[in-house]
Amino acid sequence: MALVKEGLYYSKSHEWVEVEGDSARIGISDFAQNELGDLVFAEAGPVGKVVSAGQVIGVVESVKMASDLFSPISGEIIANRPDLGDQPEMINSDPYGVWFVTIRMSNPAELDALMDAPAYEAFCQTEG
Repeated sequence: MALVKEGLYYSKSHEWVEVEGDSARIGISDFAQNELGDLVFAEAGPVGKVVSAGQVIGVVESVKMASDLFSPISGEIIANRPDLGDQPEMINSDPYGVWFVTIRMSNPAELDALMDAPAYEAFCQTEG
């Protein structure tokens, strides 16, 4: 069973969102990294890029597949992790400690469309 961290928001495409003020830090869930397997590459979107919910904000690749990372919320990327490409395995060992981008939210109400931890845990059980 994948680990689900309390206090975060989750999307159906398995991104997590940690909110601090008007900023949202985004990464991939334990479920996602388990499905992907050993990651060999990861890249975060560029600082300054303005995105809408559902747009690509990064990519991860494993020996099994490549997968886009989708923004669960709209806003501007104000920080990213350039070191992900050098150490993608960090995501496998600590999926909730390793984030891809921080977005300054333009519409915090979009968080209402995301799942809390118990809802996401139930969702993952239907995905497995």
